[in-house]
Amino acid sequence: MKITSKVIAERGRRQGRELGIDPSRIPPGQYLTTKFPVLTYGRNPPVELASWSFSVDGQVERPFAVGWDELTAMEQVTTTVDIHCVTRWSKLDTTWTGVRARGLLERAGVKPEGTFVLAHSDGGYTTNMPLELLYDDDVLLAHTYEGQPLEPDHGAPLRLLVPKRYFWKSAKFLRRLEILDEEKQGFWELNGYHNDGDPFAEQRHWF
Repeated sequence: MKITSKVIAERGRRQGRELGIDPSRIPPGQYLTTKFPVLTYGRNPPVELASWSFSVDGQVERPFAVGWDELTAMEQVTTTVDIHCVTRWSKLDTTWTGVRARGLLERAGVKPEGTFVLAHSDGGYTTNMPLELLYDDDVLLAHTYEGQPLEPDHGAPLRLLVPKRYFWKSAKFLRRLEILDEEKQGFWELNGYHNDGDPFAEQRHWF
């Protein structure tokens, strides 16, 4: 049998029915997994928390940088969300802890012309999205997964969590949010992935 998006979608719906899960939680073309597959552009970068920093800059009134101790001393939030990878797996009810992106944007004071964001990671990876996405309650700068510090394969020490988009938008090894007045494509977006990446609209690629 030829493996198509339709076949995979039916697999996901069947899994949902068998597990008693509302099928509307499973985006088209996705199947469920209890594993956490590892997909990374490049190698895991070395991390020295004593010298590590995270910054917000660009179209903001008050650009700033914080170290690890300051970031983890901020108000921490725990959220449980479903995540969806463009490679067609979905993992439900994942629990993350970190700092809400919205609070950091408010601290920076985004200028009216700031409408897009480019997330920068160690190793040169970038990804773009409309800035408004980062104001959602479930968008975190996450350092903890299922009660444990992030493992290197999953983006330690810090990753962006944007659960309403395919998981490549949840940049691992996060170091910087650059606020922009126009859209600038990130790594995978320049290589054919969709600018928006909404899993429920199945926005995998732009071609």
